[in-house]
Amino acid sequence: DVALRSITTEQTVKPNEVILVVDGPVPGEIDWVIRKYEEMNINLKVIRFAENQGHGNARRAGTASCTNEIVAIMDADDISVNDRFEKQLSVFEKDESIDVVGGNITEFVGDTNNIVGKRIVPTTDKEIKLYLKTRCPMNFVTVMFKKSSVQKVGGFIDWYCEEDYYLWIRMAQDNMKFANVEDSLVNVRVGKEMYSRRGGIKYFKSEAKLQKYMLDSKLIHFSTFFMNISKRLIVQVLLTNKLRAWAFKKFARN
Repeated sequence: DVALRSITTEQTVKPNEVILVVDGPVPGEIDWVIRKYEEMNINLKVIRFAENQGHGNARRAGTASCTNEIVAIMDADDISVNDRFEKQLSVFEKDESIDVVGGNITEFVGDTNNIVGKRIVPTTDKEIKLYLKTRCPMNFVTVMFKKSSVQKVGGFIDWYCEEDYYLWIRMAQDNMKFANVEDSLVNVRVGKEMYSRRGGIKYFKSEAKLQKYMLDSKLIHFSTFFMNISKRLIVQVLLTNKLRAWAFKKFARN
């Protein structure tokens, strides 16, 4: 309820269309909230999958259903600040050549005021494309993009836990233009399970495959590839969940 409210009734610039993708079965209380919003006059369209289709497929279906050229992304358990859309739309208005705009995030546990971290990303196109060579340069839950630009490079394609990073890489290869605002746009719910999801052999192999893609595409040199793989091996495979959580908070968050 809080997540939907944050991008509808509480926004200073309200969306004229909301596409909600329900990727598989959901608990009864969540379904009740969805049906409540379907009865409200907010132009909500709900896409329901009987079984989980994965992030890439769900996001591709949602994007395809959008009738607007400018599309904003939001996850189900996060909270957008009330002027998020206003700030991002102003960036597009000032520079029509920009293809995607994101921003920073804060992270909370339990109560929304219990902020435990902040992920700050670079702001300019040049800085973002440099940062992309080592880490994902956009906070996905904050992005607003041109639908035609995303679809031009193939849209969202399933890549275990890396659909967004893979998309930004392909957009960079197509010389598309990026921007991030300096403000925090979304407050993201996190917990201990977040760090366990950021580790394990499967996660590491997915990241390693993406790094290899960048190497083969000549986006990075072998030295960068080797450093990227080494850091990920240590954090994602060799560290325990507790140590991984410490590493994330120490080196990847403010």
